[in-house]
Amino acid sequence: MNELYPLKFTPIFKDKIWGGNKIQTELGYQFSPLPNCGEAWLISGEKDNPTLVTNGFLKDNELNELVEVYMGDLVGDEVYERFENEFPILLKLLDTTQYLSLQVHPDDALAMRRHKKNGKAEMWYILDADEQAEILTGFKKQIDPEEFKRIVKEGRMHDALPEIFNIEKVGRGDTFFTPPGRIHAMGPGLLLAEIQQTSDVTYRIYDWDRLDDEGKSRELHTDLAYDAIDFKVYPDYKSRYRERQNGTVNLVHNNHFITNLVQIEKPLIKDYSELDSFVIYLCVDGGFQLVHETGPIALRRGEAVLLPNIIDGVKLFPHPLARILEIHL
Repeated sequence: MNELYPLKFTPIFKDKIWGGNKIQTELGYQFSPLPNCGEAWLISGEKDNPTLVTNGFLKDNELNELVEVYMGDLVGDEVYERFENEFPILLKLLDTTQYLSLQVHPDDALAMRRHKKNGKAEMWYILDADEQAEILTGFKKQIDPEEFKRIVKEGRMHDALPEIFNIEKVGRGDTFFTPPGRIHAMGPGLLLAEIQQTSDVTYRIYDWDRLDDEGKSRELHTDLAYDAIDFKVYPDYKSRYRERQNGTVNLVHNNHFITNLVQIEKPLIKDYSELDSFVIYLCVDGGFQLVHETGPIALRRGEAVLLPNIIDGVKLFPHPLARILEIHL
């Protein structure tokens, strides 16, 4: 069996009612003939949307097929034991021109009981934001669950939004972790990276009374959502961090994934010999060249690469600077 190497993938592009064109104009991806691109799935093992390798002798193989063949050498022994042949992380880019639906995701226990699927924890890293861009994340005041149900049932959600939900102005580099149970919605004017569990379980609660191209409302899942919602009010919803030049800082650390920010303007050696996991790099600013004994790979802003677990280390050379999300379990 040939030696594993850093893997790049062909993105899967998805048009959305709220999508725009920044994934093409800002990041250089071509998604024709789609009218817009709300989501670009960069690395995916989701069973109906697997990404295909685009480089090397494994070209055109599906990600989950590689997990089945290479097992721990690709994802890590403990990761394989936990997730078997399903790649556990889904990496996306999103471009929003409208508010996404107000929604919530169940945790693993609830999703498994109802759907025989994983729940969904996710995080957002803002690549770019229009001046007035905002997101809705969590509650800003305590509300009785029964009162919340009445607001939804009586169609008062739009007027109640600014009173009961936490709405944050956002800018480039802002980071938010959205655990299962937290109500959320991205606003318009955002270009962002989303890192999440491999899951498609979403409960829509409110969709801004909009209609699709056929004049129909999108399906809501309010009855399913109520048991999934965490009604607790938290003191802060942003993941705060201090940048570190030519080093690594943690952005998000939870049971589902770890995401760090690597910021470099000179070469950096990364040692993964003690890590039992794959590593994903996503370039969020600038560009860099990744050098490994199997050969160099160049990444520009918006591109991602998967380092198999068997790779113990790489060298990163910025061009002339780079900000990189480093993702692993």
